[in-house]
Amino acid sequence: MPLIWCSISGHGYGHAAQVVPVLNELGRRIPGLKVLLRTTLPRQFFEGRVEVPWELSYQPQDVGCVQESPLRIDRRATWAETLQFHEEWESRLEEETRAIHARSPTLLLSNISHLAVAAGAQVGIPTIAMSSLSWDQILEPLLTPGDAQQARVIQEIRRAYSQADLLIRVTPGMAFPAFSKQTVIAPIVRPLVSDRARLAEALGGLPSDYLVLVGFGGIALNRLPFDQLEALQGYRFIVGEAVPFHYDRVSSSSGLSFTFGSLMASVDAIVTKPGYNMTVEAVTADKPTLYVRRYDFAEEECLVQFLHRHGRALQLSVQDFEAGCWGESLDRLRRLPAPHHSPPARTGAAEAATILAGYMS
Repeated sequence: MPLIWCSISGHGYGHAAQVVPVLNELGRRIPGLKVLLRTTLPRQFFEGRVEVPWELSYQPQDVGCVQESPLRIDRRATWAETLQFHEEWESRLEEETRAIHARSPTLLLSNISHLAVAAGAQVGIPTIAMSSLSWDQILEPLLTPGDAQQARVIQEIRRAYSQADLLIRVTPGMAFPAFSKQTVIAPIVRPLVSDRARLAEALGGLPSDYLVLVGFGGIALNRLPFDQLEALQGYRFIVGEAVPFHYDRVSSSSGLSFTFGSLMASVDAIVTKPGYNMTVEAVTADKPTLYVRRYDFAEEECLVQFLHRHGRALQLSVQDFEAGCWGESLDRLRRLPAPHHSPPARTGAAEAATILAGYMS
């Protein structure tokens, strides 16, 4: 029975959101396929999403970035945890190698753990990386000038990545100088179905209210400007956080019988940070997007360019976001014309599955 060892970064949900559609597509092509998910993400994320038989193996695969909030990286904590991870590199690599050996998978897929790539190469199985970012490229702009330890870690990450048989570079994506063999695929987008009428009814208010989803990935916001949002007539907001009972125009998604994907498909606009999953799904579903930039996350630039080229988008400053000064920007967002460029084909999952199936045969 074919088994994929699938290593997924625990930094937010975007890495898993890229992998799951590919695994599902691959399962439709390879009878009896099973998947071992090696990650620190919670089981609940995969339940109802992964359509092939799977099991969860809870084990840290990388550090990524330590976030103060969805909009702020804690640089000191990021480097402290990353250096600690690499101080234990040899024992971690030995543990991963031993665990892979014990299960004898047909193929290793990493998004985008350098530890998993190094272990898969050491075991000698086909080892494929797939992502829109790599951690060496994310960490490099966060380097402390003159810090030799940090520079050494980035080189270790690149040496590990260089052992991959192939990088599947997902559009839109960064440059990946550490990988010698690469292929580019279209965006990976899950199918979404709108149910706006039911959502509007569940939220109450007027049918003409403009429905706005506020989503910042798997990392919770510290606070939201509830009073200012409540004052925006003609708008209704859906947030992932708990909402005090006395607000009428702001609702928590936890109280609605909608998945996050169905909420994205059903709202009129999105307020978010430029992350991969939110960006490509907003563009594909033609959802006007008000985004808040982070500037210290290197993948962001290619996502912002993609939003403006293929979608309808405006930037909101961090200061205006935190102060609740959203009204003028939302009004402008509603008036934006249709994009000049149509979105790329949504064939990334099928393209990746074709590539992986070739390695498994």
